[in-house]
Amino acid sequence: MLILTAPQIRQILDGAEQRVVEAVSRAYRLHAAGRTVLPHSLFLRFPEEARNRIIALPAYLGTAGDTAREPVAGVKWISSFPGNPDAGLERASAVIVLNSMRTGHPEVLLEGSVISARRTAASAALAAVTLAPREPQTGVTLIGCGVINFEVLTFLRALLPELAEATLFDLDPARARAFAERCAARLPGLRTTVAERIGDALAAHRLVSLATTAATPHLDPSPCPPGTLLLHLSLRDLAPETILSSVNIVDDEDHVCRESTSLHLAAEQAGHRDFIDDSIGAILAGTRRERDPGALTVFSPFGLGVLDLAVADLVRHRAEEQGLGTDVPDFLPSGAR
Repeated sequence: MLILTAPQIRQILDGAEQRVVEAVSRAYRLHAAGRTVLPHSLFLRFPEEARNRIIALPAYLGTAGDTAREPVAGVKWISSFPGNPDAGLERASAVIVLNSMRTGHPEVLLEGSVISARRTAASAALAAVTLAPREPQTGVTLIGCGVINFEVLTFLRALLPELAEATLFDLDPARARAFAERCAARLPGLRTTVAERIGDALAAHRLVSLATTAATPHLDPSPCPPGTLLLHLSLRDLAPETILSSVNIVDDEDHVCRESTSLHLAAEQAGHRDFIDDSIGAILAGTRRERDPGALTVFSPFGLGVLDLAVADLVRHRAEEQGLGTDVPDFLPSGAR
């Protein structure tokens, strides 16, 4: 068993945004081609504190027939405890296990929260490049100033070199200011503005990333300029009426229309899913449809386990090349039973 810690994974992935995006794009295209197995995520919730949850995402990522790559199977086990930041802890924690496709034995154990955050950010940046209006995107609005949106901003800067400005909003102004200070230290040359009102933040740019801990719809998108692309990463910010009146792009229709997401609520209200226009995988595979350039476009990725596997497999191979990780040869029982 190879064990990889968070610092080792950061060492491997820092500066590798393009490679992570390539891995995520490939996973989306394989999923669109039917070369994945993706059971529904399993949500473990607790009666004492309904907002806390631990989620299991099992998945299988196949190949496109090329002999240079091998299929991957595994599972991500990720917790979300929104009260953790108040105690100085990260909201999310996770592990990822990769299994041998020959024996089924677990082969690699990876800290999962870094991989999870970066595959989410890579997905958002890929959508921004693929779905945004044709003119250059020079600014982005970030609603929610936590780990995910910082990773989103890092990946956007890697994929959109013209991006020069970020407008920030958080319910906690101190959190937004701290985010801006981190941007100044880690992303030189980027101008940041902290908005006092969410409406002002939404009006600032045609690219918006939503990464909040909201459990129910709360956002009025009316201040958004025509043609805005909303990266709806937190999935529960928008009312059904907003979803039903927007152009909707998803990662997987069946996965995203559950667990009280905004699209789930919209489907229940409408009695159908016809409001979903396309999937990101199909678009990347070349079946993009024409859409109203002045409409609000909403990208709602449920967060597919195959993305975690794709990035975890990238980490595993780079760790082997660099001699990183701790090998525990006697982790499993030896011999046949």
